Amino acid sequence: MRAAVIVFPGSNCDRDLVEGFRGAGADVTRVWHKETSLPDGLDVIGIPGGFSFGDYLRCGAIAAQSPICRAVVEFANKGGHVIGICNGFQVLCETGLLPGVLMRNAGLKFVCRAQKLVVESADSPFTNGYSKGQEIVIPIAHHDGNYSADDALVAELRASDRVAFSYRDNPNGSAGDIAGIFSENRRVLGMMPHPERASETAHGNTDGALVFSSLMDAMATA
Repeated sequence: MRAAVIVFPGSNCDRDLVEGFRGAGADVTRVWHKETSLPDGLDVIGIPGGFSFGDYLRCGAIAAQSPICRAVVEFANKGGHVIGICNGFQVLCETGLLPGVLMRNAGLKFVCRAQKLVVESADSPFTNGYSKGQEIVIPIAHHDGNYSADDALVAELRASDRVAFSYRDNPNGSAGDIAGIFSENRRVLGMMPHPERASETAHGNTDGALVFSSLMDAMATA
């Protein structure tokens, strides 16, 4: 599996994401935001957490206008796999690849803790290693993780099995307790929790490693 991790000014989880992919056996290249094209032969793109462009204007909004994001959108629209984590989820929403928007946490405070999640769907390249309804623990660290969507969109996401993960104890006010969602073709995943921070034994928890190994398995059988 060949992966690219996009790096913006203010990204601070790009190396973590690289190691998450490498732990699953992927060959990984980091790509600077000013690039206008992606490496050939990619299987997946990762957009990491952090504070791209200082979170000025609106989280992810400036990053979504970076030259490389045009190539990311084109890659996704052609059926490529993309995962955006934390700030990466915000970027994916701002590009229009995923619906909804991430707003400030309901408590207006930065939240950093190990978070219980429920796997809502195991029917995707990113979650096939889990079981539907499985409870896992993945770290969160965000100030703007409140997934905002109207009732109709939340109902549509649930009806189409596009909610990937939900919070067991909602830490930020997200609509429908949503922690992660898929695109319509299920090849784009946005999630606020950080699976790359729970992907090896040194982290004290490997629940997040299955996101990366699931994708590897999906590529191997495609």
